[in-house]
Amino acid sequence: MAYTTIDDPSAHFQTKIYTGDGNNNRAITNDGNSDLQPDFIWLKDRNVGFGHRLTDSTRGITKNLASETTGAEGTSTTQYASWNTDGFTLIYGGQQVPNYNGHTYVAWQWKANGGTTANNTDGATTSTVQANTDAGFSIVTYTGTGSATTLGHGLGVAPAMLIVKNRSTAVDWAVYHKDLTDAGYVLTLNSTDSQADSGTNRWNHTDPTSSVFSVGSGQQTNQNTNNMICYAFAEKQGYSKFGSYIGNGNADGPFVYTGFKPAFVLFKNSSNAGENWIMYDNKRDPHNEATLELFPNLVNTDYTGNAFDIDMLSNGFKHRGANGGSNGSNRTYIYMAFAEHPFTTSTGIPTTAR
Repeated sequence: MAYTTIDDPSAHFQTKIYTGDGNNNRAITNDGNSDLQPDFIWLKDRNVGFGHRLTDSTRGITKNLASETTGAEGTSTTQYASWNTDGFTLIYGGQQVPNYNGHTYVAWQWKANGGTTANNTDGATTSTVQANTDAGFSIVTYTGTGSATTLGHGLGVAPAMLIVKNRSTAVDWAVYHKDLTDAGYVLTLNSTDSQADSGTNRWNHTDPTSSVFSVGSGQQTNQNTNNMICYAFAEKQGYSKFGSYIGNGNADGPFVYTGFKPAFVLFKNSSNAGENWIMYDNKRDPHNEATLELFPNLVNTDYTGNAFDIDMLSNGFKHRGANGGSNGSNRTYIYMAFAEHPFTTSTGIPTTAR
């Protein structure tokens, strides 16, 4: 039975759905049990094929990256006016994102450390870290050296997943996950590629430790003099889960135990090329089956094909479709998931299934 020290996950992660009204200085208020001032917002327009927008309080709320492209960091003064104690305020400058009249948006939000950063010298190269050790999430920025090095992440436990982007140059995203074949392997967030053996190029063939993660000499993770960003995630029992499963190619698909009812799930076929990353959440789809998918590597709107459907259950998720993207026969998938509420509270009392 999973125990947790986070009885209210909404204090650290929330999904917000809102409809644009085309007005300036539009305040969006979260609706979780706890207030959440975001430090990392992943935003998507659900109505048109406009790209994902990833912004964080370390780089600043005018800076954005797009998960579906190789593009370098962009600057926009027409997205956020401020990030608030329980949400964010939008600027409307006639753009599709983030407040076009009549469009619906989804904003996935994580809390780090309220925008407060610190230099971290745990690694051979100094990094700038904004860490939420309670929830296992940190935002790490650093300057590439062009040769293998280590960088502090500030979590106190080994990260299970790293999402890294070169902010200065148009190159692929790099994703480390603990359940890939080994630390030489990498996934690409902006593509349908399967895991690839990068040797020492991305992670220097070294798993993260409780204090540092390693990068090789590749431009995706360590181009000399380039500005880099890493979103580091560590597993917290009953709040977050990073794992893998094998598909069975059947509409009665595998059940994946997480130890909580998921609020958000991201997964990827790691063994076979040609399959998208897939995202679910409990706000776009508050009832089972969850049928609305978004794809981090595409600009597409909500997809409703039932071949990908899942049930979000009190202690995990179960696949209800047979598709290579989520449940192909004998195919391997990695995932990350965050909780709506734990299966069991910090005092050992089972929560009521909802």
